Order: sequence, then C-alpha cells, then structure tokens
Amino acid sequence: LFDLPVNGPMWSLFFEYIGNILYALFIRRVPTKALAILTTILGVLLGCFAIGNFSGSGSIGVGWSMIDYNLPGGLLRMMFSYSAGMLLARLFAENRKIKLRGAFWICAAAIVAAVSVPHIGGESAPWMNGIYDTLCVVALFPLIVWIAASGTTTNGFSAKMCRWLGDISYPLYVVQYPFMYLFYAWLWKDGIAWEDSWHIAVGVYIWNIVVAYACLRFYDAPLRRYLARKWIRK
Repeated sequence: LFDLPVNGPMWSLFFEYIGNILYALFIRRVPTKALAILTTILGVLLGCFAIGNFSGSGSIGVGWSMIDYNLPGGLLRMMFSYSAGMLLARLFAENRKIKLRGAFWICAAAIVAAVSVPHIGGESAPWMNGIYDTLCVVALFPLIVWIAASGTTTNGFSAKMCRWLGDISYPLYVVQYPFMYLFYAWLWKDGIAWEDSWHIAVGVYIWNIVVAYACLRFYDAPLRRYLARKWIRK
C-alpha cells in the first residue's frame, strides 16, 4: 500500500484483496434478506460519507492513501460494492430480469451521460456533488448492471463491441495512469484552463486507447495463449 505513488492502480487491488477475504469467510454465508439489509446500511453510510464531505471533495473519491479518511472511505466503498454485487447476483439468479431491447447501447449512453456531468456545487456546496455521487453509485450504476446483464446482443456489431470493450478494459486501466498524471502535471504547472486544453485531453484519451490495444494485441493476448499452450492441458 505504501508504494501507491509509484503504482497507482494498486490501491484498488489492495481493497479487492480484503473484499475477497471477507467474501470467502463471511459475506457469502449471509442470507439474502440479511444481505439486503447490510447493503442498505452500507449504502446509507456511503451516502453520509459523500454528502458529509469526509473526502474533502464532496465525493467518494477516496482510498488511495492513508491520509485522513481515505482508508475507512475506501473500505466503505469496497464493502458496499461487494455486498451490492452479491445481492444483484442472487436476485438475478431468481430470474427477476428486465427485458429491454438494445440494453447495451442504452447502458453505454447512460454511463457516458452520468460521468460527463461536471463537479456540482463547487467549493461552497460540496454536499451537492456528494448527493450526485451517491445517487450514481447506490442507485444508477446497480440499475445499469442489472439491465446490461438482462440484455442480449442481437447483432454481430454489438457482440464484437462488447467483446472488445471487455478485452481492452484491463490494459486500459493499467496504462492510463502515467499518461493521465503527465497531463495533470502539465495543467497544474502552467496553470492552463480547460478551454485551452480540451483538445489535448481528447488526444490523451485516444492515445490511452491506442496504447492499451497495442498492449493487448502484441503482449497480453500472445502471452496468455503461450501460457495456455504450455501449462493448461486439454
């Protein structure tokens, strides 16, 4: 955990390890009704954390350091996500599905719209952004997961797009960190405003996707195939 400045994505893996241990020892044994109660309590606590501005930014963007409320905030984020995910899986297994055509594109548009909303309230009213973050994490995102899991791809393009997004998600998560902070450093050092840098931001966005795909195409996928041929018996 202490080398987070060098390896930023490690912070989420740290909490995922804790979540896996809790799942193996306790959470998977909790009855569905008790799990629903636990998820509700954790959602309320997460909302209080965001709206009460314990993060200092009116959000739930915490967990990557040991400063202030980062550690308890990160644990709260992880515990709600694990509990909510398990609850959705159990309810979904009971065939409580939402039948909706074009679920992939509807969910994709909903995610883009949700993450495109700028910080609300500013420094004078951070609780407003806390409310928005809470509504997204506690209500909107679980609903998107439910709808997406209920949908089926009806054409080849949608199927290929889903597969490609799934394949590129991990390498993109890994490679975007250094380029993101290089972009931030450039903004902070020279005091550049958004209206003067949005085109660079778009370029960084596209560059990350290109680099992630190159890592997937020429490193990750070939290495996985090699290891599978060498170590996995048919």
